[in-house]
Amino acid sequence: MKLLISTGEVSGDLQGSFLIRSLKDNAEKRNIKLEIVALGGERMKAAGAELISNTSSIGAIGFLEAIPYVFPTLNAQSKIDNYLMDSPPDGVVLIDYMGPNIRLGLKVKKKFPNIPIIYYIAPQEWAWRLGDSGTTDLIGFTDKILAIFKQEADFYSRKGGNVKFVGHPMLDFYKNIPSKEESLKKIGLTSDKKLLLIIPASRKQELKYILPTLMEAAILLQRKDPSLVVYIPSGLPEFDKILNDYLKEYGVLGKVISSSKVDKMKPFLFSAADLALCKSGTINMELALNSVPQIVGYKVSGVTAFFAKYLLRFNVKYISPVNLLLNEMLIPEFIQDDFDADRIYHAALKIIDDFSIRQIIINGYKRLKDKLGEPGVTDRASRDILDLLSNDS
Repeated sequence: MKLLISTGEVSGDLQGSFLIRSLKDNAEKRNIKLEIVALGGERMKAAGAELISNTSSIGAIGFLEAIPYVFPTLNAQSKIDNYLMDSPPDGVVLIDYMGPNIRLGLKVKKKFPNIPIIYYIAPQEWAWRLGDSGTTDLIGFTDKILAIFKQEADFYSRKGGNVKFVGHPMLDFYKNIPSKEESLKKIGLTSDKKLLLIIPASRKQELKYILPTLMEAAILLQRKDPSLVVYIPSGLPEFDKILNDYLKEYGVLGKVISSSKVDKMKPFLFSAADLALCKSGTINMELALNSVPQIVGYKVSGVTAFFAKYLLRFNVKYISPVNLLLNEMLIPEFIQDDFDADRIYHAALKIIDDFSIRQIIINGYKRLKDKLGEPGVTDRASRDILDLLSNDS
């Protein structure tokens, strides 16, 4: 049985790697010889997929921001198109990566209508809108949607989709959280230090639009409290040097955790952290599940912001999935013009200095976890995928 998995960017590569390992395990239990080919990254390759094209660093949000990735994206699309014609798979799994995956799904359904298509971690259309409706054609080409949010499952069910709520996959990977004492020792900090995590980027554009403001906020916080140390987990190998250069340029006391060490160090970093300043995305859920107070920010180019607001009429109540799922402003968010170092600095001081505010956030995280389903998410998803492929064959 041959399965094609398509995703992009750092978070998709991570989720894809979890799914591949589970698919391999479950296929072995069923005596299925499973071959997995993929659009993804090094994590998926290490999990056992044959990469058709590496898409982990091809991703941008916005118009100007996407220009540098036009040719790499076209190249990846050309490779997958040729592969499909030469060696069609028995099934296709799409993970996030909305634009390219919508295109791929439509193409597969048109040219190979009998190949089942599963969407796992679908676009968050339940949370955002373009114009008056703004829904994609996702239901038209998918045979099954494996929803990671209850709101997502309800949204696509109402529109006639074949949907199953499997839960959020991050639930599977945060069971044995190390103690703070153990974690401080592991990452090389003494108990008299406070740890501030800065997590700015899984896309290159975010280094430009998000990182400088977070660094400005960090230096303000260190001037206020010299015991505060900054650690920056790197999202991609090509970010390592850039992040180190930013630390030196801004005079921030801290270190970069290289991308090759991030996955192993995450549990210790999260356990030791007093606060995280981060972009919006999957990282917000990871921090919440590890009880790390956080402040979320996002910014794009002025051109993109103008087009999104006035021409596309893009509308979203919150940018963090934590706040979206709770439908409240539990963690502070600063977007576009409000994304300002001074605002972030004052919000950070409140969280660091006021135990009651920290406790409100932690209690909110507990309510959030109740909405995410039960552990065993990736295993359920992989079994559903194999069931669909086996029934189809």
